[in-house]
Amino acid sequence: MWSSRFARHSRGGGPDRGMTTSEYAVGTIAACAFAAVLYKVVTSGTVMSALQSLIKEALDAKF
Repeated sequence: MWSSRFARHSRGGGPDRGMTTSEYAVGTIAACAFAAVLYKVVTSGTVMSALQSLIKEALDAKF
């Protein structure tokens, strides 16, 4: 009896096999919050002008 319990838990069949629904929900909310912050940073005036100047310099490069 003891050996069958040990074998079942040693193969990964224990109570902590994966994420629960609440863990998925928290992870999804965190990912969405990170995406919102990243969007705000990228669309800010300073970053937008830096990206535009970088693209302009890349397109004006002489080969």
